[in-house]
Amino acid sequence: MNVKDTARRQFVKIADRAAQQLGSNQTPSEGWLATLRKALGMSGAEVAARMNVSRSAVYQAERNERDGAITISQMQKLAEAMGGRFVYAIIPEGSVDDVIRAQARRKAEARIRRASAHMALEKQALSSAQTKQRIEDLADELARDMPPDFWEVK
Repeated sequence: MNVKDTARRQFVKIADRAAQQLGSNQTPSEGWLATLRKALGMSGAEVAARMNVSRSAVYQAERNERDGAITISQMQKLAEAMGGRFVYAIIPEGSVDDVIRAQARRKAEARIRRASAHMALEKQALSSAQTKQRIEDLADELARDMPPDFWEVK
């Protein structure tokens, strides 16, 4: 095992741990800013005073959060103004292995289907069961080896 593989394994552990801890968290419909502000019993004017901005700037930031148009810096400043801490994460759907396996399966299926089409033209088509097995075998190989074109979309 080389240094690159060791480092990758550490990143996998970090991402998978975050996915387990945060995977079930859903953003509240009003957004995190408005939810925390209301949970604390703070008005927009009170948050604005702590930040030395206008009340409308606070409400605009809350709206921007719901619309996905807020910056990380704004979220951090607003969280601090409310005595909180802004945390963000990008987590895999499931685990890192699940994401890799899904990509490997997509690539394997595309390759096997192309080959099967050519074989069918020559009347050498594989049965459905054989095709599925070939896809699984190739997906295993691709997930294990992760060739340079692994993440390319084709």
